[in-house]
Amino acid sequence: MQQQLAESTARAKGTTIIRREQKERRAGSYAKRTFDLVLGIFLLPVLFFPITIIAIIVKITSSGSILYWSDRVGRDNKIFRMPKFRTMHLGTPEVATHLLRNPRAHLTIIGSFLRKTSLDELPQIYSVLKGDLSFVGPRPALHNQNDLVALRTERGVHALIPGVTGWAQVNGRDDLPIPLKVQYDSEYLQKRTFLFDLKILCLTCLRVIRGDGVTH
Repeated sequence: MQQQLAESTARAKGTTIIRREQKERRAGSYAKRTFDLVLGIFLLPVLFFPITIIAIIVKITSSGSILYWSDRVGRDNKIFRMPKFRTMHLGTPEVATHLLRNPRAHLTIIGSFLRKTSLDELPQIYSVLKGDLSFVGPRPALHNQNDLVALRTERGVHALIPGVTGWAQVNGRDDLPIPLKVQYDSEYLQKRTFLFDLKILCLTCLRVIRGDGVTH
């Protein structure tokens, strides 16, 4: 009887802990989403002018659409469409840049500049406001990056909303092999807090200014 009572008490405590963790996780998600919306709405008028200028330059310097929409892997491995300013010529294979035989040959006149300054990422504010992206989180994998998706799923990273920038981004970006990238993603999963997100945003600004971690 005492053993049954002890087991019952342990199960009750376990259930209470799980419910508390779920409640804290939901509260954190609401706070993160609120931050994304507030910051996104604040940035819209600030970014309107540079977005307009870049759109015009992209249009007049190369043929094709201004935006490039790619299928990306979002939260819980659901596919969504993510916009970027087009930095490569039409007909470029839809694979990670490092897998191209000669990435520079595919870049448009201003493609390299847009990538090094991360200005090609500005249209992603649309995805943030829509809820497909957060400002901070693991960078969304391409729909055909099966190895990256599998490793993230194994580590539980797939449960996070992907981000415009992330912990892996400020620790190497294009230079990181996939296993190390997922290791940083897993670390973010364990350490994520509002202050940690702010730290990543500040580090991102420094990396962008210095052009760190962009190979093409």
